[in-house]
Amino acid sequence: MNRELFEEYPIPKAIGKLALPTILGMLVNIIYNMADTFFVAQTKDQNQVAAVTLCLPIFMLLMSFGNIFAIGGGSYVSRLLGEKQLEKIKNVTSFCFYGCILVGIICAAILIGFIEPILKFIGTSENTYSFAKSYLIILAIGSPFICLQTAFGGIVRAEGASKEAMIGMMIGTILNIVLDPIMILNMNMGVTGAALATVIGNIASCIYYIYYFLFRKTCLSISLKYFTLKKEIIKNILIIGIPVSLNTILISGANILLNNFAAAYSDTVVTALGISGRVNTIAIMLLLGLSQGSQPFIGYNFAAKNYDRMNKAIKFGMLCSIIIGVTTFLVTFIFAEPIVKMFLSDPPEVVSYGKYFIRATMSACTILGIQFILMSTFQAMGKGGSALIVSLCRQGIAFVPAIIIGNMLFGLNGVVWAQPFSDVVSVFIASAMYFFMNKNMKKK
Repeated sequence: MNRELFEEYPIPKAIGKLALPTILGMLVNIIYNMADTFFVAQTKDQNQVAAVTLCLPIFMLLMSFGNIFAIGGGSYVSRLLGEKQLEKIKNVTSFCFYGCILVGIICAAILIGFIEPILKFIGTSENTYSFAKSYLIILAIGSPFICLQTAFGGIVRAEGASKEAMIGMMIGTILNIVLDPIMILNMNMGVTGAALATVIGNIASCIYYIYYFLFRKTCLSISLKYFTLKKEIIKNILIIGIPVSLNTILISGANILLNNFAAAYSDTVVTALGISGRVNTIAIMLLLGLSQGSQPFIGYNFAAKNYDRMNKAIKFGMLCSIIIGVTTFLVTFIFAEPIVKMFLSDPPEVVSYGKYFIRATMSACTILGIQFILMSTFQAMGKGGSALIVSLCRQGIAFVPAIIIGNMLFGLNGVVWAQPFSDVVSVFIASAMYFFMNKNMKKK
């Protein structure tokens, strides 16, 4: 553990050292995320592109279960580092490792056992059903690796090893990108090849993280001798991890709801939304990289009761998030049409819809990073309830009424603008919650 980084480095330097590797890892993840859609689009079959879009919420759902351990375990590790309880950290990380494997196996069994109703639930049509089924079966088999890769990227980052966490992410992502054109196009496997490339990439990342635990100098451990079911450990992981997992589950649910509303218009609309969603992921991943990279620093200084240093880091993170958000919005607004044509240039309706969808969905990214920074702050401080409230607002309380009422009053326009609207609402709520929380801390 680099104690000097948490306690002595200037704020911009410390946040940069922690967040930049995470952001770089997220950038590679963005390329992977877009590569799947790009290479599937090269089949010239918009139904296959739509199928990948429809299955994305299931992939995010698997990641959400990994995030129980990534954020819940990572937040607890950061606080234990601040309290200098190194032995307990080994118990925490061993529990996370074996617990995550078990959760992944359960997810695989459920997905395979209930694949038919799941496919209907996510909004497949007669044209997309068979493609989505092929993709989802492979994804289900790889569930334990997807969960584990997500979990241990976050936990490794929690001890300040952002570079190593980035390497683990990049290994899987680069392998995925290399395999995509080979399997999707050269081997003519289409969406099945895309799913296989994704699973193989996640397996490679897991192998790297296991190597890190076994052979690198670290206070983390996956040894069975440290495994324990102590109530204190389980409680501290779940109290933060479950709200974060619910956040991703809500995102998946929101995407399923969005896809169902879009499918009512046409498969072309679903395809265009899939492309705009991939572009929107650029800003989301960058902002998440910044917030997740900042979280160990915030958690450490909160546990060490260095509140002044903690608050300066939060303010610096917010400033950086606004700069990133505004920049990505301007670039994607100006180049919306050529971006869509990178994926599909035919039929023309896809380009027309996609250009409009990109500009709409990216509009809220200018301030969305503030919410992510505050979410990470609540998680780092162990305030899972506050994180849950913000999550429920963005993907549930604000989004669900917005998309239903928007669809009724404004048709497709209401559907498209529902998420940007709920993003703005959630930013204001998160800001208000932090303002009052900080005010109470100052009184104490």
